[in-house]
Amino acid sequence: MTVFTMLKLRSSSLRSAAALLSPAAAAPAAAAQPRVHLATGPQQAHPTFYEFRTYNIRPDQNAAFLKLTTEKIHLRTAHSELIGYWSVEYGGLNKVFHIWKYDSYSQRTGVRAALAQDPSWISEYISKAMPMLTSQDNEVTYLVPWSRLQSPPQEGGVYELVSYQMRPGGPAVWGHAFQAAITAHDAPGYGNLVGAFHNEFGRMNRVHVLWWFESADQRAEARHKAHTDARVVAAVRNSVAHLDSQENKLMFPCSFSPMK
Repeated sequence: MTVFTMLKLRSSSLRSAAALLSPAAAAPAAAAQPRVHLATGPQQAHPTFYEFRTYNIRPDQNAAFLKLTTEKIHLRTAHSELIGYWSVEYGGLNKVFHIWKYDSYSQRTGVRAALAQDPSWISEYISKAMPMLTSQDNEVTYLVPWSRLQSPPQEGGVYELVSYQMRPGGPAVWGHAFQAAITAHDAPGYGNLVGAFHNEFGRMNRVHVLWWFESADQRAEARHKAHTDARVVAAVRNSVAHLDSQENKLMFPCSFSPMK
């Protein structure tokens, strides 16, 4: 084999290797690769979030805590928006539950910093309230995409907070079934839906639904009727397949609560 022939063969081999590495040649191989979607639900469209706070009160201090909070809550609402403040009647004793609205995490950080520097808040409320509590818990939640925060039709009712621990997988797996189960109750008036929320911080795959009823008796009657509605039963049965556990609380709004 001559030197010329060897060089020609080597040049041909290099061109073949270059063709294999070119984008045009690589495209079919890339297209053959499966696409991986990391998101398990729709992206959060709005920055507004709602902080759920639950305080457990010493049994002997429950009345005193509620009295102090009624008198001094204005010191707290001067800094950010309170959506509602409730005392738990069923599903847990000596508890209060409240919801605060924030437009961004930076706003919440600013609010917490301002409270730490507010002498009235510290001396008149927090220094007195903290010894009355046994624990505090908070969760950061967003409204689910198909829900919006609504006011109750009238004042003077009761609220039910139902919390669902869904199986891992996210809304892409259980979102439609969950929505169908909730709207099956809301549409025929088995309850007045105030809002449906999903956790961002706290226990993951956790969804909360806040309902309003005229009274605890009206809630019991509506629940009984819902259990005889074939459409509701079917929707709930489909959703339960994605459910690990659930809990609920029946709550009465405090006198100062924006939602009454």
